Amino acid sequence: MTAAARADGGAGGKVRGSQNRVAAVLGRHPVGMILAAPYAVYIAVIFAYPLGFAIWMSFHDYFFAAPGAVVDTPFVGLDNYRAVLGDPGVRQAFWNILIFLVINVPLTTALALVLANALNRAVHARTFLRVAFYVPYVTASVAVVGVWLFLFSSGGLVNKVLGPLAPDPSWLVNEHLAMPVIAVFVTWKQLGFFILLYLAALQNVPKELYEAASVDGASAWQRFWSVTVPAVRPATALVVILALITGGNLFTEPYLLTGGGGPNGASASPVLVMYQRGLQQGEPDFAAALGVLLVIGVLIVSYISRRFIERD
Repeated sequence: MTAAARADGGAGGKVRGSQNRVAAVLGRHPVGMILAAPYAVYIAVIFAYPLGFAIWMSFHDYFFAAPGAVVDTPFVGLDNYRAVLGDPGVRQAFWNILIFLVINVPLTTALALVLANALNRAVHARTFLRVAFYVPYVTASVAVVGVWLFLFSSGGLVNKVLGPLAPDPSWLVNEHLAMPVIAVFVTWKQLGFFILLYLAALQNVPKELYEAASVDGASAWQRFWSVTVPAVRPATALVVILALITGGNLFTEPYLLTGGGGPNGASASPVLVMYQRGLQQGEPDFAAALGVLLVIGVLIVSYISRRFIERD
């Protein structure tokens, strides 16, 4: 081999090595990374940076100051986390959200799957029903909350219909009923979105499976339980995870329906406590520590739920 050939081969090897390194970073189709770059920047600015700053804040004695003011933010280690874990209001908020999730997640998953299965069939006014279920999801929360206040207030329509059977104290001022009512409200409001997820999953279930089950003598319930439920298991995992995240971020409903987590904190959520302690009471370091613990808790519960649902 001549010196020129060896030089060409060496240059070609360097070019191929450079191309391989670029492919390792950008993938086989770099244009995809270019198109995804704006959204990646959006995620970094809107989510990653605030989360990182919250983690930093949770380990420091931090408080809001006037713009341009320079204040000390000494490192305090785990003091903020100890304060969060030792606060009875925080423990009450986590207990409230547990009650919410126990009611909301199974109810949302079951109703969404059953209704999506019904709407997937050739029923009368199917398009109208799909729109009707989805309308509450896209309606402003404040407007919908006004309707539920009219229904479930002390002198509301529900109590008038129930008469002597109405609870006393009423629904939203009852320590035992406030959070269950909020859980039902959130289920009703977001049901349309989860129905759409299940409808998309049901479109991919082969009709031959139902036909084979019918030939084998399976009833409608057996076809639903043995064919539909396993076929939409990935969608179920997604629905459960999204419902858990929604519950972990619960704020608007208790803030508006029960006047800020009442009665006596029975409907307060961790995010509502973060708002109250961080903004109203000027303890952002406490709120940041609570937020970090909430993120960790939601991630753990979501991971366990996904592994449980998607198991063989």
